[in-house]
Amino acid sequence: MIQILVGEKGEGKTKRLIDMSNEAGKLSDGHIVFIDDDNRHMYDLHYNIRFVDTTGFVIEDQRIFFGFICGILSQDGDIEKIYIDGLNNIVKYMTDDDLFAFINELEKLSQKANVDFIMTISRDKEKLPEALKSYLIS
Repeated sequence: MIQILVGEKGEGKTKRLIDMSNEAGKLSDGHIVFIDDDNRHMYDLHYNIRFVDTTGFVIEDQRIFFGFICGILSQDGDIEKIYIDGLNNIVKYMTDDDLFAFINELEKLSQKANVDFIMTISRDKEKLPEALKSYLIS
């Protein structure tokens, strides 16, 4: 399953994502991963959640980030959910076509690995490609 929280900067997406991940961290039998573009929120997360800061990695495009995610999954077969805060901050150069391709690949990976992906994207909801609106969390 893929879910996307979208909205402009400052609309509370990160707080909501942290709340969702903390709830999952308390209730889940499997492992939870939280990927962020810095370590600001590391201590806001439940102790059961694995925090990954992408700052030290060169993630130039969505294909590299997809490989990064696959690497995380290859090390832990018990991951149930991966939360990604600020996709467009982690992958700086992503067109709408790139975003659509990334979500499609993530959907396949989600089904194959039985992992849910929940992410935030800073963007006006109306400017999100129509094909991705079915993934939005209201």
